[in-house]
This record gives sequence, structure tokens and C-alpha cells, in this order.
Amino acid sequence: MYRIFIVEDDMTIAGALLDHLGKWGYEAEYARNFENIVERFVEFDPQLVILDIMLPLFNGFHWCQEIRKVSKVPIIFLSSASDNMNIVMAMNMGGDDFIEKPFDLNVVTAKVQAIMRRAYAFQGAVEVIECQGIVLKLSDATVNVKGQEKELTKNEFRILRLLMEKAGHIVPRDEIIGNLWESDEFIDDNTLTVNITRLRKKLESLGASDVIRTKKGIGYIIE
Repeated sequence: MYRIFIVEDDMTIAGALLDHLGKWGYEAEYARNFENIVERFVEFDPQLVILDIMLPLFNGFHWCQEIRKVSKVPIIFLSSASDNMNIVMAMNMGGDDFIEKPFDLNVVTAKVQAIMRRAYAFQGAVEVIECQGIVLKLSDATVNVKGQEKELTKNEFRILRLLMEKAGHIVPRDEIIGNLWESDEFIDDNTLTVNITRLRKKLESLGASDVIRTKKGIGYIIE
């Protein structure tokens, strides 16, 4: 399910967007604190942002620049300040589209769907995931570091793929275990620990030490 982060000062508009996008299968959330927009963005980890220009404290252009420092996620500007200068500035700041207020909710949905298709339609065709010099080949479940390659077991592959896809974020142990339940092998907390240990040893043998970090009592992270 795609997640959408709404940064809109008018709570009536924010609520309408949240409800409407939810009916289309999106998981939407709107900002409630305009002092920590980027912090909440990172926590929510959305696939798209809807961002107003006129906001308390700092305007949408500021937050667009701040988000662009940490992510390339698509951003749709939404504003009544729709003169050419603001539209051009929105695009120059890193925006992907601009919707003028007042707007039709169906138009917003159509634009969201179009941008999602352009941004994410070809993800399924990705054959490798790369992070910190580690290359995970999805076609044959092998991991390659500086030309050296090793095969991974089914569970090792699923763990490493999940951690690499969420690099920079802590992945809870329960989420990893849930991801492994598709395996024929019974997975519990001890089994996960064994698999993580084996995976670390394989990565270390390829020269990639201390890649998977333990966050005690929470889970694991590739930073």
C-alpha cells in the first residue's frame, strides 16, 4: 500500500484528502505539527507528499528543499497561490506537479495515480538492489561485494532484501519474522538470530563487516 504524507494547514482540506485517498487504497497521514515536518516525513516514509505553499512557521518551498535533502519522493504542490511565479518556483524547488485551489478531489487522485505510475511502475523490473557497495541480485539470490559473490539461502536472501529496501530505517524483529513466514521453515526469534548471524558471516567473508547493525530490543538496520 502506497503511503501519502499531506502537509496542509487547513485541517478541513487535509481531512478531506485523507478520507478520499483512503477510499482509493492509499495510506494517508497529514501533518499535525509544523515544526518537525521532515522528522515526521522520515518516520512515516511515504511514497508521495502533497504540500501546500502557505504554512505556519516555514512555507512549502522551505519544506520541499528540506525533504529533497533526504529523499527523491514525488512532491505535489497544492496551493491557491497559483500565479506563474509560484508554479515555476515550486518546480524549481523540486516539485513534480502543481494543483490549484480550489480543486476537485478526483483530479487530485488522478494526478496522484499518474505520478505513482511514473515513479514506481518499473520497480518490479529491478534486478539488483545496491547499498553500501553490496549488490543483491534478485534473480538468483546472490550477494556481490567488489566482484566477490556468494549464494544466499532463502531466509538470508529475504532478510537482506528487506533490510536493504529499508536502508536507513530500523526494521523490527517481528516484521522480519513475518516476512520469513512464507518459508516452509518454522521461524521464531531464535531462528531469526541464527539466520542473521549466518548472513553477517557471509557478508564479512566478502569484506563487508558491520553492515547489519543491531538495535537492542527493537530490530536491525543497514545505515
